[in-house]
Parts: sequence; C-alpha cells; structure tokens
Amino acid sequence: MSLPTSAPAETATPGGAADHPAISLRGLRKTYGDVVAVDHVDLDIADGEFFSMLGPSGSGKTTVLRLIAGFEQATAGTVELGGSDVTRSAPFERDVHTVFQDYALFPHMSVLDNVAYGLRVRGMKKAERRERARQALETVRLGHLGARRPAQLSGGQRQRVALARAIVLQPRVLLLDEPLGALDLKLREQMQVELKQLQRELGITFVFVTHDQEEALTLSDRIAVFDAGRIQQLGTPREIYENPSSAYVAGFVGTTNLFDAETSQRILGVAGEHAVRPERLRLSPGSDTETPREGEVRLDAVVVETIYLGTGNRVHLRTSDGVELVALEQSTGSLDTREHRGEDVTVRFARADVVPLSS
Repeated sequence: MSLPTSAPAETATPGGAADHPAISLRGLRKTYGDVVAVDHVDLDIADGEFFSMLGPSGSGKTTVLRLIAGFEQATAGTVELGGSDVTRSAPFERDVHTVFQDYALFPHMSVLDNVAYGLRVRGMKKAERRERARQALETVRLGHLGARRPAQLSGGQRQRVALARAIVLQPRVLLLDEPLGALDLKLREQMQVELKQLQRELGITFVFVTHDQEEALTLSDRIAVFDAGRIQQLGTPREIYENPSSAYVAGFVGTTNLFDAETSQRILGVAGEHAVRPERLRLSPGSDTETPREGEVRLDAVVVETIYLGTGNRVHLRTSDGVELVALEQSTGSLDTREHRGEDVTVRFARADVVPLSS
C-alpha cells in the first residue's frame, strides 16, 4: 500500500521544486574553534536519488548531514532544499526528516502511536493520523504489528518502525545517520535490500551516512567519499570502486594493491602511483619463465597466507623483490584451497586493469 498523495505542493515532483536539486550545498564550512569539521563542500543531490556519504569517523560526513538537517549552523556557505535557502532555518522549518541509529522510539507507546506521533504534533485529527500511520506501517511491511510496543519487536522491526515514522510525514528528503550500524550482519544485509526497495517505491531523496564501504556500494546511486572534511571523490559506486581518484579512496573503498611511484616504475615501467584490485590478479602454481603477453604484467611471488572466505580465497603474496600483494581467487580458480604458505606462484594481471592515482 502506498502513502497518500496529498503532499504539500512544494514537495511535488512535477515542475516547480523538481527543477532544482533536492539538496544544494555551496562553500559549506563548519568549524569548532580551531577544528575544521567541514571544509568548503560543494554538492548537488538530485531529487529521488539514493545518495551516500562515506568515510571514517571524523571525516565530516555526519556534520554535513547535521548541517542539512539544521541541527548545526554553518560557519560559512549555504544549504538549499529544492531551490530554497534554508541555511539559517530551524530544523522544523526544513522539509527533511532524520532517522538515527538508536531509533528513538517511545517505549510506552504502541508502534502505531509511535508512527503517528509526528502527525499528532502537527495537529492532524486522530482518525486521519492513525490511518496515515497504518498506511506507513503497511509500506514497511509491519501493518500487522501496530498494537505492539517497541520492546516486543526485533532490531530490524524497530528500524522499520523508525522509517515508517519518518515517511509518514512525507518529507522531501530523508536523512539516515548510520541507521543499520546496530544490527547484526545478516539483518543488516536484509535491511539494505529493504531500504533500497523502499526508496524506489517512495521516490523520496535518501541521504545515507555510513562508514561501511560495502553498504555504500550496495545501496547508492552515487557516493561522496569524505576525508578531513572534504569530498575526496564523487561518483557512482562503479566509478568509485573501479576508478578511484587517489590512494586514499582506493585504500578506503574495498581492498586494493597500491603501488607507490618507485614500485610503479619498477613493476609497471610507468611513473606515478597506481592501484589494481585483488580480483584482477590471476594466480597459477609455480614460476613461469615465458615472456609475458602483450598488455600483461607477470610477477613471481610466494604465498604468505591463504584465507578461505567461502566463496573463494584471499591470498596474501610477496613478490621476489618484496612487494606485498593480495589476490582474490574464486572457488573455481586455478589455485587450490589447500595451497600452503611458502609455495611459489605466478601472478598475472592486465595493464588495462591498473588504475593511475592522483598524488
């Protein structure tokens, strides 16, 4: 069941506000004394986009989210929502809603009343707000649990109640601050699928903050990778993973083999820093004395460690001149899962799979 379509005119997507990005940040800066938390961020997030801000703790991503929500005031720069400048507007004056990691449900209220609470604050009549809350619970597949208390729900169910409480208000933008961080791995993976499906059904702009690179790659239409208060790279998950712009992005988003300038010159015969993903490396037992094929790099190495992953093996290697490498071999790969430490192997990868990195 979908939510009612009687949203305020300013949240409608045809024409009007949809001609502007859902969120536009220009020269956004936030300092706390001498500490620069956000350093001149320029960013447009499209209407209906699932956008992730990815980075480690202290990278600035959560502060940007709080600046969008209005929980923090910018030191400099502007925040626009649908073309309207809300930089100095209070949180309740912004057409956004935030879902936090701790859910913040009222334990003494039923699930239905928790979802309806925001509509109650807005003064909506009881019958209408309860109907809207029921529809929101149906949207997150919890329509049968409206009479329960939060303590009677699982972690995943409480997370979906928090989502229902947000979407019942029909915000233009939904901000999610690491909402899956408290869930176990299996439940987190399930919720990732449900979040993506829900976002597509609703068409609401989702802005998702996470430090989990796999989560960002799984969910997002686009990703901004943060470090030191700045966006280090902005692009689709495929662009971020396959063409990282720097050693920082290559190292933070997934596992990679980084070659510094000296190693690149020695192994690849080219200047500058480079990277190649572990799944691009092919391994075969023993040393191969044949001349490498055109467009191929071939190295002699020894197995340092083989770690079984279920779907394959992560193989840690050391080349004859001391370069540390990691390869990922699928279960059908040529390197048997019983390979022991110390065995000689030949490493091959295509030059086309090597990505140049900016300094």
